[in-house]
Amino acid sequence: MENQINDMLKAYIKLVRPFTLLAPLIVSICIMIASYKYNNIAIDLTKLLLTVVIPASISLAVLNAGSNALNQLTDLKSDKISKPYRPIPKGTVSAKEAMLIATIFYALSISIAFLINPMFLLFVLSITFFTVTYSLPPRCKDILFINQLWVGIPRGILGILASWSVFGNSLQPLPITIGFLAMFFLIGGSITKDITDSEADKKTGTKTLVNTYGLKQSALMSFPFMFFPFAFVPILIDSGILEPQFFILTFLTIPSVYIFYLMLKDSKKGRHLENTPSWALMYVTYFFFAFGFSVITITGQVIA
Repeated sequence: MENQINDMLKAYIKLVRPFTLLAPLIVSICIMIASYKYNNIAIDLTKLLLTVVIPASISLAVLNAGSNALNQLTDLKSDKISKPYRPIPKGTVSAKEAMLIATIFYALSISIAFLINPMFLLFVLSITFFTVTYSLPPRCKDILFINQLWVGIPRGILGILASWSVFGNSLQPLPITIGFLAMFFLIGGSITKDITDSEADKKTGTKTLVNTYGLKQSALMSFPFMFFPFAFVPILIDSGILEPQFFILTFLTIPSVYIFYLMLKDSKKGRHLENTPSWALMYVTYFFFAFGFSVITITGQVIA
C-alpha cells in the first residue's frame, strides 16, 4: 500500500513537471522584491514574505502546475509517440485524474490571487485564459506563430506585470519595459521545447516552426527575438527608459547566442533532461534576467 501511494505521488509530481515551476517561482519572487524596493513600501519585508510574497509566488507556480497537467492531458496523442514515459500515456495517471489535478491547481491559484489584490487577480485570470486556450480545443498550440505568442505573452509580460502589481503600479514604465523584453525573449526561446516533439507534433496536427521550416531555419527565425531584447538595452538606456545600471543585462546576449548554437546542434534530449540543452539554457537565462533585474533595481534604490 505504501509503495502504491509513493508511486502515485511520484506520478503526480511528474505530471506537473516541477523543473518548469522554478521559473514562475523564482522570477515572481525576484520581481516582487524589486517592486517592493522600487515603490518604497513602508512595511518591513520580512513581515510581508509569509503573508504576501510567498503566497503570490505560489499562486503563479501552481497556475503553471495546472497548465502543465492540462497540457499533458491534451497532448496525449503526441506524448504516446515522443514521450511515452510520461504518466498519462504510461497509464500511471488517468485522464480524469489529470483533469482533476489541473482544476484543483487552477482553482487554488485563483483563490490565492483573490487574497492578494484585485490587479494581481486580474493578471492571474488573464494568464489562465492564455494557458487554457493554449491547450483546449480549438487549441492555440496547434496554430503556427500563434503558439509562440501564447507562450511568450503569459510567461513574459503578464507574469512580470502580475508580480510587479503585488506592491506597485503595473503601468509604470519600468515593469512594462522589462515585461516586453521577457516576452520577446520567450517568444523566440520557447521553440526550444518543440525540437524533441517535432515529428510527434507533425503527426498529430500541431504546426510549429521546427516541424514546418526545419530546425536550422526556425532557429534563424527565433534568434532575433532572443538576442535583440538584450542588445537593445543600451538604446533603452540612452533614450531614458531604463537607468544606466541596467546595462549589465546586455551581457545576456551571450547565452542567447549560445542557445542559438545549441538549437542548431540539438536534436536529442539532454542526459538528465526531459528536453534539449538549449531548452534548459533558455530557462536558466530567464532566471538570470529576472534575478539580475531584481538585484539592479534593489541596489539602485539603496544607492539612491
